[in-house]
Amino acid sequence: MLDLTKYLSGRTSLNDYVHRINQNGASFQVHYWGVMPKHYDNLLHKHSFFEVCYVVEGEGTYIDGDCSYMLKKNTLFLSRPEVIHQIKSEEGLSLLYVAFQLIESESSENWIRIMENAKQCNEIILHDTHDMETALLWKSLLIQATKPKNEFFEDMLSTIAYSLILSILQDFVPALNKSHQKHVPEQFSALLTQAQLYINDNLSNSLKLTEVARHLHISGRHLSRIFVSELGVSFSNYVQDERIKKAIKLLKKTNLSIKEIAEETGFMNVQYFTRVFTSMMQSSPGRFRSMYVDKNTTTYSDS
Repeated sequence: MLDLTKYLSGRTSLNDYVHRINQNGASFQVHYWGVMPKHYDNLLHKHSFFEVCYVVEGEGTYIDGDCSYMLKKNTLFLSRPEVIHQIKSEEGLSLLYVAFQLIESESSENWIRIMENAKQCNEIILHDTHDMETALLWKSLLIQATKPKNEFFEDMLSTIAYSLILSILQDFVPALNKSHQKHVPEQFSALLTQAQLYINDNLSNSLKLTEVARHLHISGRHLSRIFVSELGVSFSNYVQDERIKKAIKLLKKTNLSIKEIAEETGFMNVQYFTRVFTSMMQSSPGRFRSMYVDKNTTTYSDS
């Protein structure tokens, strides 16, 4: 049995570091991660996003619209957007949960279709999932989140979290296994890798499409097609996401001024950097950094 009291610090790390995931044409906003050793009744309510819960131990009832479902050990259940739901348990459930949604403006059409299918799925509860990929990934994520922080800590969390969300979607949207088989034209793969490496190594520069294409000895149109066809995002959106990712790391881990971080990440001026960062992260750079000055003052809402 997984003793969730041992993983409360892992919940804090996940809420600190894994709130935005960008991979393979999908951009997910993770609203919160939950580790609840004893979860009793809550009120009827609904969300504008998906929430997925995993019962580690205990028994209870899940109400979804007009239907009621039994909850027991190793049950995985899905709360869909705008559907009224409720959890009831007299003895208390040992519960893991995560809330997320797709940022459609930054995701491919294929991913938008996948998430629309998820909203319409009929099977929202799965029993006896202890040996399923989702349960194993969730446990692996918690174990990683409680480890001492090192150079690869954030990258490991983000990678496992992305795999967990994919696994959850595969559990509840069977068609995903057929409809979302990633197809990468072989002749483009090496060029995409080279482009990504060049961008990540030169984020302080202007990184115009034509300049990066010239470095790769291809046309700007060709490079643009590569990003759209393989990643499902435009070249400019990819570059901007990478700039913000680097800015987040610099805000957390360095004492560089906001102006210096804007320069390091290739923004033309600090005002433009602040505007873009605030739009993407729903927080100004200064306020975002202040959250990490004293993490004990940062709280996250539980389900």
